[in-house]
Amino acid sequence: MPRPLNIAIATPSPRGSTHGNRITALRWAKLLRELGHRVWIDGEAERGAPDLLIALHAWRSAAAIERQRARNPRLPVATALTGTDLYGAYRELELTQRTLALSDRLIVLQPLALRALAPELRAKARVVRQSARAPERRIAPAADLFEVVTVSHLRAVKDPLLPARAARRAPASSRLRIVHLGGAHDEAWKLAAEQEMRENPRYLWLGERRHAEALPWIARARAFVLSSRSEGSPSALLEALACGTPVLATRIDGAVASLGRRHPGLFEVGDEEGLAELFRRCEAEPAFLAELARRSRRLAALVAPERERDALHQLIAELAPEI
Repeated sequence: MPRPLNIAIATPSPRGSTHGNRITALRWAKLLRELGHRVWIDGEAERGAPDLLIALHAWRSAAAIERQRARNPRLPVATALTGTDLYGAYRELELTQRTLALSDRLIVLQPLALRALAPELRAKARVVRQSARAPERRIAPAADLFEVVTVSHLRAVKDPLLPARAARRAPASSRLRIVHLGGAHDEAWKLAAEQEMRENPRYLWLGERRHAEALPWIARARAFVLSSRSEGSPSALLEALACGTPVLATRIDGAVASLGRRHPGLFEVGDEEGLAELFRRCEAEPAFLAELARRSRRLAALVAPERERDALHQLIAELAPEI
């Protein structure tokens, strides 16, 4: 077992942010402290020189890596790769590639992400699946509505209004309502969501919410939907599994890696009609909804915090001899 270490976590998401990088940083800090290490998150008062740096996001945390390496050229660095590092606009940037080359270990959040790495980088990549917990107390589902929850910030890669558009196809007798939690990337997205609410009585946008507020919504929902065009490992989906909530999701690596290729709730990216049909089946076919719920409950062990903590422990053990 490695000795207790001073570990710095660098994240581009500031204190108070609801973005996934910040949530991951807070969770990893907690798990690493449970393992006996001293941990601080970039932007907090540093408690001495770190023995190890964990950076979230290869491109956005490049400056933090360079700053720490300038202080200690031999500092071990483990960089966690996000969806935009692996699949998005930042993948081919020189700064991203430099960070990948300089890092002693690369962390991917699901095993299918390894396919997005160049062969020479895979040897130093490790899978650390994210974990999630169900809320201690649950609110009963709305009795007069069939609520489906989606949790995503409003920006193009999330295709955030797809569930609302699919809900417009529901028959008049349907009790379907889409509850959407997530902040708008810019004013245009804010206006688009507000217009959708005015025109679509089946859509409710609640705006940005703290993690502690979003989780009970996922737990009480009749189903959870992920509509993203690309994701590294969507934390809200994992929370749905922890809650045993039925999951509908786009057929992307970030979802398939957790749900499996034969998950009956998968639909193609941008497929409004296909998602509308899944909404119909969830509401009209109790056996279909029950099967999705059973699958979520079976997969809950995959997102157990103990598994994530053990994976972090193994990562630190690999790097400890180099310190």
